[in-house]
Amino acid sequence: QVQLVESGGGLVQPGGSLTLSCTASGHIFEIRATGWYRQAPGKQRELAAAITSSGTLNYADSVKGRFTISRDNAKNTSFLQMNDLKPEDTAVYYCLFVVAGRDAYVQDYWGKGTQVTVSS
Repeated sequence: QVQLVESGGGLVQPGGSLTLSCTASGHIFEIRATGWYRQAPGKQRELAAAITSSGTLNYADSVKGRFTISRDNAKNTSFLQMNDLKPEDTAVYYCLFVVAGRDAYVQDYWGKGTQVTVSS
């Protein structure tokens, strides 16, 4: 079993910055990819950023140039650095770890979400 713990959300003014962190623990043999998804009230959940085990990056057009995803493999931790935040970035942010067990069976694990509110 794998558990994810998120931190770093909060209230920030437009133009400000926040860094989200997600740490995984448990039966982790290999992390195939990590990502951050967000869901605003009344809207569909969408991918904000993702990084694969090979280092391939994927960002939503709406966050390109402002958000940066990174990871610390030794600590099983993923980070989302968010700069120049806008009110439309307000959402619950969920981290995702795509994990392979020792038998190579791949499963997705989700964090419980952390609220990011951008408002003056």
